[in-house]
Amino acid sequence: MAKNYYSLVAGLREYAIDGEHKGFDAQYIIEEIVSELSKSDTESLRLLYTYYDVENIINLKSGRGQGSGFGNIPYEELEEELKSPSRVPKALGDLILAYADTSHSDDIDTSINFEKAILNCYYKLCRGSKCRFLVEWGEFDRNLRNVCAAYTARRLALPIADYLVGGGYIVDALARSSAADFGLKGELEYIDLVMSAIAAEGNMIGKEQKIDSIRWEMSDELTTFDYFNINTLLAYLVKVNIIHRWVSLDRAKGQSMLRKLIDSFDEMELIKSAGSEE
Repeated sequence: MAKNYYSLVAGLREYAIDGEHKGFDAQYIIEEIVSELSKSDTESLRLLYTYYDVENIINLKSGRGQGSGFGNIPYEELEEELKSPSRVPKALGDLILAYADTSHSDDIDTSINFEKAILNCYYKLCRGSKCRFLVEWGEFDRNLRNVCAAYTARRLALPIADYLVGGGYIVDALARSSAADFGLKGELEYIDLVMSAIAAEGNMIGKEQKIDSIRWEMSDELTTFDYFNINTLLAYLVKVNIIHRWVSLDRAKGQSMLRKLIDSFDEMELIKSAGSEE
C-alpha cells in the first residue's frame, strides 16, 4: 500500500516559477523530504536524481565540467565511480563498464554514442519503475529533449537521427518527417510551445525559460489526481529543481557566465545542450 504523506505535503511551501524565491534552499528541501520517505519511495526519489548523475558522468567524460550539484553522487567522486560502479543503478554500472572495456561487452551494444546509450539506459530504468510519476515523467522528459534536439538539428542542417535518444514512433517521426511540426501536433500537446521557444534563436535564456515552463506545467498535469503520495512529492521536486536553476542564474554573475558560455558554443555544442538541463 502506498504511503500517505499528508503532513509532509501540507507543510511544503508553494512556489511559482516566476515568483519570489528569497531564502530558497533546494538542498534543504530535498533533505527534508527524504527524511520522511519510506524505503521504496526513497529509491524512487534517488532514481529521479540519478538523471543528474548521468548528466555529470556525460560532462565528466566529455570535458564539459560539472553540471547540476543535485546528483546522488558528489561530482568529485564520479571518477572513482566510473572505475568501479557501485552507487549508480546496476544497469547503468554495467553500461559504464562495457564502454570502459568493449572487449567484455557481449550483452551491451557499445557501437552507439556513449551519451545516447547512457541516457537511453536511464530512461529505460524510469519506464521500469513501480512509481507511476517516474514512468510518465521519464517518457515526457525524453520526448521533450528529443523534440528540442530535433528542431535544433533541423535548423542547423544536421542529421536529426544522430541526436535522438531511444526509439518509438515519436522518435521515428522526428527523424523522418519533413512537416514543420514533424507530424506530432496531435500527439504532443506542447509541440507549438517548443517551436516557439526554439524560434527565439538570439535569446537562449528566454528559450530555456519557456522549456522549463513546459516542464513545470507537465509536472502539474501528471499529478492532477494525486495529493499526498510520492507522485506529488516528486512533481514538487521537479519544480524545486527548476527554481534552483533560475535562482542561481538570476544572480548577475550567473547571467554573465551563461552569456559567456552561449557565446563560446559552436553549432555542435548548441545541439548537445538543447534541453540538457532541468
